[in-house]
Amino acid sequence: MTTTQDLNGKVALVTGGARGIGLETVRGLAQLGATVVIGARDAQKGMEAAQQFKEEGFKVESIKLDVTVHEDNVAAYQYLNENYGKLDILINNAGVLLDQESVSIEVINRTSTLSSKVLRDTFDANFFAQIDLTQLLLPLIRKSDAGRIVNLSSILGSLSLQANPDSPLYSVKTFAYNASKAALNAFTIHLAAELRGTPIKVNSIHPGWVSTRIGGGAADIDEVEGSRTSIMAATLPEDGPTGSFFFLENTLPW
Repeated sequence: MTTTQDLNGKVALVTGGARGIGLETVRGLAQLGATVVIGARDAQKGMEAAQQFKEEGFKVESIKLDVTVHEDNVAAYQYLNENYGKLDILINNAGVLLDQESVSIEVINRTSTLSSKVLRDTFDANFFAQIDLTQLLLPLIRKSDAGRIVNLSSILGSLSLQANPDSPLYSVKTFAYNASKAALNAFTIHLAAELRGTPIKVNSIHPGWVSTRIGGGAADIDEVEGSRTSIMAATLPEDGPTGSFFFLENTLPW
């Protein structure tokens, strides 16, 4: 899968960009020349991260952005519109895992007893918030000559793998998290279909099993490696895929 490696003049927004995979995605895009805006729920952490990047010579800014708060999403649109008048890359990176402390292969299936609050809070952060922000920012993305929308999903959102008893993921039944990522994948498919015939590409990606708060300490790759697929999807050329679900060079089953 080829990518475009010069992002000079491009503007990117990375939600959840003050730590983890998001932080390394900010770094990777900035290294390619993009002006990157960190969307951070913790405004102080976002400002500290942006300042560190600036000291390293990168064009990075930060805004307070809790994607579950509609007013924050509106403010993000206003900030980007007033300062840049467009958005080239949107990385919907922010998300939560509330079913348990982290993903592991030893998951107790609590589907029958999982509270409606955990379900609703998970979908608010992992699904509804992504739609709200993307819909608000889409007019700015339409002004880009090569808009890219990257939805951070998870291989755990693959219904094909979740339904297959022979899949190594079959036992990982974190219901709220998995279902929210499957729903996000559906959003990717539908939005990509609507935007066919435009320069905008919309894709879901699996970052890998990354050693983060969600991934846990048993994960097999670090955050730098975990950012690679996000950066790949953000830098797809004109003939790259849209409406796809992949990890690095590998297409994943829905």
